[in-house]
Amino acid sequence: MARKLAAVPELCSGCRICELTCAIEHFGVNNPKKSAVRVLVTYPHPVVRLPIVCSQCKLPLCAEACPVGALRRTQTMVEQDHTHCISCMKCVEACPFGAIFAHGDLEYPIKCDLCGGQPKCVETCPKGALRFIPEQALGESKRMNNILTYTHMKEIEFTEKGEQRIIRYAEIGHEEL
Repeated sequence: MARKLAAVPELCSGCRICELTCAIEHFGVNNPKKSAVRVLVTYPHPVVRLPIVCSQCKLPLCAEACPVGALRRTQTMVEQDHTHCISCMKCVEACPFGAIFAHGDLEYPIKCDLCGGQPKCVETCPKGALRFIPEQALGESKRMNNILTYTHMKEIEFTEKGEQRIIRYAEIGHEEL
């Protein structure tokens, strides 16, 4: 069963422990710029903390962009072969999620390898904002959020046959029988 890294931005505190863990695990240095996971923070308004992780795409644009085939899709992930990499950084440009990174000290791009199937960033995230979940569960949090949003709606406006209409829902806890 394929598993993927997933980020839950609402749980991220912005501590960046995941970045440090990744850099130490792969390069033995306390340098978050050498991490394959990055926490994007916007501030002051709106405050958003979003861990950027590789999606391990089924049809990876990064691999398509690589002129020498240094990236290829395996059963579980998009694998990077450093021995064939020519440092063109086309994969960095091609990634639609911005999840492949370049660093001046390195001859090749930094891309998540899932730590061989046991991502250390997931293990060390104190808030559980990073998860390694089965692929079929990826949209579950979004589906649940949609349901919760829908159940708290009081009314919805829509247009039917050119006429503006409103449907009013009962307020939760004030239903009439």
